Amino acid sequence: QVQLVESGGGLVQPGGSLRLSCTASGFTFSRYSMYWVRQAPGKGLEWVSYINNAGVLTYYADSVKGRFTISRDNAENMVYLQINSLKSEDTAVYYCAKDGGVYGTADLTDWGQGIQVTVSS
Repeated sequence: QVQLVESGGGLVQPGGSLRLSCTASGFTFSRYSMYWVRQAPGKGLEWVSYINNAGVLTYYADSVKGRFTISRDNAENMVYLQINSLKSEDTAVYYCAKDGGVYGTADLTDWGQGIQVTVSS
């Protein structure tokens, strides 16, 4: 059974940094692209970042480009999101998600439980 478990969230001040982690199990991790998605209070889901299976191709939403960095460690079945220069609008529940494996379709077939990031002074 596919399982994705996020960790590393919490309360931070504006301008601070945070590193989110996602531990994957139940599938051949190195064969699949991964995503981070977030949902701010009162808003819908927002795609944040993408990383391909080998970890050499990444994409970011314009709202986080230059501040967030996605990475992965296939030997440890882990994907990370380094968040720098935090803004209040980054406050959201952050989800780790697995791609379905069909190139170009962005079908997110499995999701973690989500983890809260709150940015406040």
